[in-house]
Amino acid sequence: MTPLLELSGLVKRFPVRDALGRRAGAVHAVDGVSLAVAKGEVLAIVGESGCGKSTLGRLMLRLIEPDAGSVRFDGEDLGALSPAALRARRRDMQLIFQDPFASLDPRMTVEQAVAEPLRLHRIVPREQEAARVAELLSRVGLRPELARRWPHEFSGGQRQRVAIARALASNPRLIVGDEPVSALDVSVQAQVVNLLSDLIRDLGLTFVLISHDLGVVRHVADRVAVMYLGRIVEQGPAREVLSAPRHPYTRALLAAVPGHGVKAPPLEGDVPSPIAPPPGCRFHTRCPFAEARCRDSVPELGGGDHRVACHLADSLPAPEPLPPRLAGGDRLRRLQSFFRAPAPNQGAQS
Repeated sequence: MTPLLELSGLVKRFPVRDALGRRAGAVHAVDGVSLAVAKGEVLAIVGESGCGKSTLGRLMLRLIEPDAGSVRFDGEDLGALSPAALRARRRDMQLIFQDPFASLDPRMTVEQAVAEPLRLHRIVPREQEAARVAELLSRVGLRPELARRWPHEFSGGQRQRVAIARALASNPRLIVGDEPVSALDVSVQAQVVNLLSDLIRDLGLTFVLISHDLGVVRHVADRVAVMYLGRIVEQGPAREVLSAPRHPYTRALLAAVPGHGVKAPPLEGDVPSPIAPPPGCRFHTRCPFAEARCRDSVPELGGGDHRVACHLADSLPAPEPLPPRLAGGDRLRRLQSFFRAPAPNQGAQS
């Protein structure tokens, strides 16, 4: 499939300074990440907190500048664009932030917040803005008459719906969702995941989902990329990665989530500091299968559809399934079916 977004060798390091303001090191947030996202695809980026997922999402949209590497959107190098050209290109790329309480300006009404992209990119004439805002609110399941209210008058689920409406206002081709449901109650999470799934299908969006919730990832993603300490350690079709993980870290992630049906040896030690990551494979300090070569050489992300950066991937035993009584059901799937019907035109209930 034709890639809409291509990342090549992205590197981002944040300087660390001592009490006197002198540079004392750098946080290796993203270290040599290469990815391609096809048109109409949903790519999920998963990993522990602090692994570099959110930084990678901001690099994709050039909200922060990489120290090395390139980002190409529809064949165009975003790093080579002038400020004016980049501003015009931003119409095609939008971000949904994690915290709906912080992502909306408390001094702007919902109508003003959603209309801001319309006005900035001159998408509709001024006299048609109110009608377009009403249409967007209806699409995300909010009554149009709520447009003149302030953000503090809404619940968390409603605020996230407003944030989604704002992201849709410019008719984007790519949306990056940075933990878009993690700050919401569980029942509201199911409703918002349903909404995002419907929008992706109906509008043909390309979506990059940054998440640590593997239940959400399992439901919406076409492909999964697993990050650890700034690097991609495994990527491939979601069904394969989540049912037959090949990297020890991916197995450990799945084993930590009840109901995902994978048994793995417990991890040893703590996550190394991203200021001084270990040499070789960055996971070797916690890996129960590590050998001498894991400490000395960096494993490359292999070729093929299901790729893994592990020297031992082909020799590891297959992951052991949990007994059926422990595998359990999927909480998110049950909630989604329960909350599927009453999505449109909500008032204050979510």
